[in-house]
Amino acid sequence: MLLLLSHPPPPHPQSGPQPPRPPVKHPPPRPPVKHPLPRPPVNHHISEDLSWTTNTASLAKKAQQRLYFLRKLKRASAPPPILTTFYRGTIESILSSCITVWGSSCTDYNRKALQRIVRTAERIVGVPLPSLQDIYTTRLTRKAITIVNDATHPAHCLFSLLPSGKRYRSLRSRTTKLTNSFIHQAVRLLNSLPSRLPASRTTRLAGV
Repeated sequence: MLLLLSHPPPPHPQSGPQPPRPPVKHPPPRPPVKHPLPRPPVNHHISEDLSWTTNTASLAKKAQQRLYFLRKLKRASAPPPILTTFYRGTIESILSSCITVWGSSCTDYNRKALQRIVRTAERIVGVPLPSLQDIYTTRLTRKAITIVNDATHPAHCLFSLLPSGKRYRSLRSRTTKLTNSFIHQAVRLLNSLPSRLPASRTTRLAGV
């Protein structure tokens, strides 16, 4: 004898107003992720006597370590354009980091130590590479012209023209360290340029 079991019928919905549903609780918003500030690729060192010996020694050590990877690329038969690009991105960028600040203040011994690394890289790459002095002169000229053309720059007032309008007024200095600082070297370099004045500055003085 078979017994048929049937499920009870579903209850009928109740008539009348339904009770209010509880509000949906959303999770609290997540706090913004604080990314650490990017550290500069090279840390610079200033001694108590305002010398750059420790700084240049640190730069030379970092650049010397990266010559290993340049030799590895050379052994892998990388073409000179690839070697030059790698040198400029990993070695020259270290040697010339903030060079407008310490380029004229470091000693001849430290300058020759950095230049030896450039010559070593030049032999590995097989093409001529710019010397540190050329890089320093180029960047110093570019930075000085930028300051002269930017009236909002804090150092703009230090580049004042003489009444002749052809040279900048040289700043007085009593010490060698101040003479070798950025502003003094920039004024001296601008006065030695063949054109004397940047193009935009000359145009403004002419009243055009």
